[in-house]
Amino acid sequence: MHTIWRLLYNVIFIPPFWAALHALGLVNKKVARGIAGRKTLFADLGRTMAGMAAGPRVWVHASSMGEFEQAKPIIAALKARHPDVRIIASFFSPSGFEHSRKYPLADAIVYIPFDSPGRARRFIDLIRPDVAVMVRYDIWPNHIWELRARAIPVIIANATMSRRTLRRLPFLRSMHHSVYNSMDSILTVAESDVAAFRAFRLQRPTVKAIGDTRYDQVATRSAEARKRHIVPPAVVAGKKVIVAGSTWPEDEEVLLPAFLTLRAERSDLLLILTPHEPTLEHCEGIERELAGHATTIRFSALNEYSGEDVIIVDSVGVLLVLYASAHLAYVGGSFRQGIHNVLEAAVYGIPVLFGPKHRNSHEPLMLVERGGGFIVTNEEECSTTAGNLLRDERIRTTAGERASSFVQSHLGATEQILQFIEPHLTTRSNGTSQ
Repeated sequence: MHTIWRLLYNVIFIPPFWAALHALGLVNKKVARGIAGRKTLFADLGRTMAGMAAGPRVWVHASSMGEFEQAKPIIAALKARHPDVRIIASFFSPSGFEHSRKYPLADAIVYIPFDSPGRARRFIDLIRPDVAVMVRYDIWPNHIWELRARAIPVIIANATMSRRTLRRLPFLRSMHHSVYNSMDSILTVAESDVAAFRAFRLQRPTVKAIGDTRYDQVATRSAEARKRHIVPPAVVAGKKVIVAGSTWPEDEEVLLPAFLTLRAERSDLLLILTPHEPTLEHCEGIERELAGHATTIRFSALNEYSGEDVIIVDSVGVLLVLYASAHLAYVGGSFRQGIHNVLEAAVYGIPVLFGPKHRNSHEPLMLVERGGGFIVTNEEECSTTAGNLLRDERIRTTAGERASSFVQSHLGATEQILQFIEPHLTTRSNGTSQ
């Protein structure tokens, strides 16, 4: 059955996928960047690998930037404990590749080639890993099958599997059984994910719930962020600060009216609004929406702050630091297609508000169950919930402590993942090659 699925996948799935991707590249700049970036992939990778120092090699693959954040604690721990280990980090998405090119702990940063048997063989010929670590869900069958053929261990870290996934449909279930059964370890976020993977009737891999490295990553990053003071103390002095992170227009349609309602009740309120896509057009749209109701200033002009009600963050990469200034957080995406990372706010010990669309992540409901998170479904609920938390110091402090405790109680997945990786690092002892 395994051989049949390899044949079907490469005859039925790959050619249409390849054609559709190139057609999409004609109209989608992001896809076009991914295609262009792979044109010299093997030549560039060959030069990089030829100059790489000896040592055990770990291939870490992530779909995009968000998944790579989950890989960073694993990479950092490996480098700290095994200084000679060489990390080859690959990405499918241009955003992940482009944003991570200067990541200092990776010895090579590359695109994963498009999934065909020949490209997979050539890629693995070049990187020659001792162990491969796939993060979350981005699994490319030809690469997995090639690794298995060479007896190179394959691990999924932070694995998740929704019970409603299309992968469980009868036709797709059989193919995914072939892929997952070629792996050695599937390390899941929760026990529910273990049950979902076991529905594929896997015989070969170890399937175990060990938690999520995102908790470790936000704890490390928040400790570093607390040392940075990108918002001058004078700006937030005497204010009750709401930081809204990764918002989309759908979030802002609820959040901004709720803020204006609260702002009419108290003059000490400050909103720091961080759009998920802080384009010029988006920032200008927010300014127009608030014109005549609240004063605004852009983050890039914060040195000229003179008491404005709303700071619009027109840059990227600062959200985690901004949460350190908050009394209350709102996490966006939850009135669109799916919520963004609630852990980045919860780690600071502040209550976290979000909308109704959060089924793409385990953490929001878990945070609600612990008493550190609050679901709001409309403008009125948003203003009422935020208002109650801001008025009552005891309630807000208790909710914040529960949010922080939630994060702290889930630390440690990185250490457990290393226990599955480290036994495979001896195959290149003394720097010898495969």
